[in-house]
Amino acid sequence: MKIEEVRFGLVKIDGKEFDHDIVIYPSGRIERRMKEISKKKHGTSHKLDPEELEKYLVEDFDVLLVGTGIYGMLSLLPESKKLVEDKEVIEKPTKEALKLLEELWGKKRILAIIHVTC
Repeated sequence: MKIEEVRFGLVKIDGKEFDHDIVIYPSGRIERRMKEISKKKHGTSHKLDPEELEKYLVEDFDVLLVGTGIYGMLSLLPESKKLVEDKEVIEKPTKEALKLLEELWGKKRILAIIHVTC
C-alpha cells in the first residue's frame, strides 16, 4: 500500500484520492467511514462509538490503527477500546498513522480508521 499524499481534507493512497474519512481493511478494501453513527450519538464524529466500530470488525486483524486527524481530534471511546482489547491499538495523528500503515502493510493485518480533516 502506497501513501502518496496526506494533507488536511485529503489522502491519496495507491493513486486514489479520498476527501472523506475512510476505513482500510486488512484485505486492502477501502470504504467511507460511517461517522454518522458516532455523530448522531455524541453530536460529533470525533468520538469513535462502539456501535460504529462494530461495523468495521468484519475481517480478522492484528492491529487497529486510528488516524486521529491532522490535529488529532478523533479518539476511541473507552467502550470502543473494550471491543478490541485483545488487539494492538495505535492512535496517531493521520500523517503519522498512514506512514506507519505503509511500513506495516503486509507484515501485520491492519484495520485502519482514518480521519482526514481535523
